[in-house]
Amino acid sequence: MNNHVARELWKNRSYYLMALPAALLLFAFCYLPYPGIIIAFKNFNPVKGIFGSPWSGVDNFKFFLSNGDFLRITFNTLWINFNQLVWGTILAVGFAILLNEIKSGLAKKWFQSVLFLPYFFSFVIVGKLILIIFKNDGGLANELLQFFHVQPIEWYTSSQYWVKIIVATTVWKNVGYSVIIYLATITGIDEEMLEAASLDGASRLQKIRYILIPNLIPTIIIMTLLAIGRIFFGDFALIYAIIENNGLLYSTTDVIDTYIYRALINGGQEYGMITAIGICQSILGFVVVVGSNLAVKRYDKDYTLF
Repeated sequence: MNNHVARELWKNRSYYLMALPAALLLFAFCYLPYPGIIIAFKNFNPVKGIFGSPWSGVDNFKFFLSNGDFLRITFNTLWINFNQLVWGTILAVGFAILLNEIKSGLAKKWFQSVLFLPYFFSFVIVGKLILIIFKNDGGLANELLQFFHVQPIEWYTSSQYWVKIIVATTVWKNVGYSVIIYLATITGIDEEMLEAASLDGASRLQKIRYILIPNLIPTIIIMTLLAIGRIFFGDFALIYAIIENNGLLYSTTDVIDTYIYRALINGGQEYGMITAIGICQSILGFVVVVGSNLAVKRYDKDYTLF
């Protein structure tokens, strides 16, 4: 077996050499820090270091789970991610089908570029765009409301609107990337199926319903399973770029990741609790992925991740 591995490595050495930098980065950032998770079980003291700090057992986990903020930030994280997943999937599939119906190659490329362009916007730019639209004085949203003789809204003091704003912004920024994936799936559908449907007198809507959507289901399931793995992780960069440190909006927009960040920048020394929160996120995400994968396996084992 060792000789076979050595021959394989030597035969395809150029490919493995190209993959080596990415493999090293993956190891350095994803596997090398693993020993640091023991901080979650210690009363960490930066002076004494990881291995010199006294053990605290599961006290850090108990503190977080019994904290009054636990239910709020967990619910906010799940609710925002759930809405992003649902609406992102619906719109991505819808736009992919619409793009497929465009016969002009130039028009299709133009619309695809327009959808994909926001994906390259930095989070700072996105945050400034949201500020321009929703700032209380002179924002585009309030100017539009006044044009229709509607009372302006104090957006940055009204937390009830911001889940919708965050979800809409995230979907707008990322939908183009998902559209490309679904459009590639549609492109791979056997043309003979569509031609046979046309000969049988099927309309465009019937082709979409009985051919395109059934062929998209495996990709939708896989993309959903991949997204579910991070359902306990908020999109920190985007949310923080939009909300920043506005405490008036925390009740609906504060997610686990922003909570951890504020605990660090506010001078907190609860490194053990912060590490415990990260472990809880990973464990819960793992459980949800495994459970979802088992549920999909009952539907069709060919659609599962593992």
